[in-house]
Amino acid sequence: MRQSLLFVKTQKTAPEGEEAVNAKFLIRGGFISKTSAGVYTLLPLGLRVLENINRVIREEMNAIGGEELLMPALIDKKYWEKSGRWGTDVIYRTGKIKPGMEAHDFEYGLGWTHEEVITAIARQFIQSYKDLPRAVYQIQNKFRAEARAQGGLLRGREFLMKDLYSFHASTADLELYYEKAKKAYKNVFKRVGLEALVVEASGGAFTKEYTHEFQVIHPSGEDTVYYCSKCDFAQNKEVFDEDRHKGCSGKLTEVKAIEVGNIFKLGTRFSESFELMYTDSEGRRVPVVMGSYGIGPTRVMGTIAEVFADDRGVVWPETVAPYTVHLIDIGTPNSARKKRVDGLYKSLQSAGVPVLYDDRDGVSAGVKFADSDLLGIPHRAVVSDKTGEKVELKKRNESEARLVTEKAFLSAVGKGK
Repeated sequence: MRQSLLFVKTQKTAPEGEEAVNAKFLIRGGFISKTSAGVYTLLPLGLRVLENINRVIREEMNAIGGEELLMPALIDKKYWEKSGRWGTDVIYRTGKIKPGMEAHDFEYGLGWTHEEVITAIARQFIQSYKDLPRAVYQIQNKFRAEARAQGGLLRGREFLMKDLYSFHASTADLELYYEKAKKAYKNVFKRVGLEALVVEASGGAFTKEYTHEFQVIHPSGEDTVYYCSKCDFAQNKEVFDEDRHKGCSGKLTEVKAIEVGNIFKLGTRFSESFELMYTDSEGRRVPVVMGSYGIGPTRVMGTIAEVFADDRGVVWPETVAPYTVHLIDIGTPNSARKKRVDGLYKSLQSAGVPVLYDDRDGVSAGVKFADSDLLGIPHRAVVSDKTGEKVELKKRNESEARLVTEKAFLSAVGKGK
């Protein structure tokens, strides 16, 4: 992509009222645009980051047998009433339709989760033990009536969610899949550059059992977590029970953390509400055992921006960066140099290396470098009159640049694509 053709432009200052680091840098860099409190537009650069996160998520969900589908966000009141969750204060509800249209006067809730809908759908396809286990997931916009929409992408009223639902013939089979999902979640966060603790938590509106959250330690987090560096014990403050740490001499540490995912053993709560039953091998009708597993891709994006920011912008991990290389042409107009940089740009494209080419005329080197730092693309490659026949190559997280041949440059960034 040529930077001169980008839809967005960078901003020198952060928007007024935004305090979160991720919001400041993502808005300044042209990754997102604030529409209203807790509601953001993903601009082209931001969407590229989000799609890279989603790609990792899809690969890990597919690896544990998940099939992708897409459910509606507009959910009829009757579904929420069956599960007893219509009264919850997190649902955005539709109002009454204008006078004269009473025959079509339905009430809906905007989906903040989809246990009700997927359970109703599963009734069409699960009748026998031979139909189990099954797992389906979606990546879809969710809506939550947050009283305090703050923290940029960390707490929104509209956000993207990956929600996976599994269906089982027994609690034992759910336990086995639950552990697979836990491992897949660890893989997701590791691959996008985050170190996430697996933390015990309460089930909240989903289940009375202990559930597990995936928490990234960071001072901007809203959750308080206790964890032991000697063993794998970690608990959310809301359910903290020090007795569960007995038998370990390790010291518990209290930290702030950002929740990036959670998994739940739903049991038969929703299957009983919706009469999702199956016939077992002995001919008995038995309720299906369910699990639910969520990751917030937009929150993951915001968390990465918080964790990997410095005073100049975000330093994107290569797996999620909008582009691998930021190719920058510097100097007074020079047709020979321009032709050479154009050639490098085409070579990168031919090699399948995602590249942003700063081909802007009349923009100083200082501005181009500041924009490059703000955008946080992993590799910066500069061609100028001073570099001669070589390329000045520098990683965004390093302070020193080095001169390399064009061949060495293409080889170095090609391996990282």
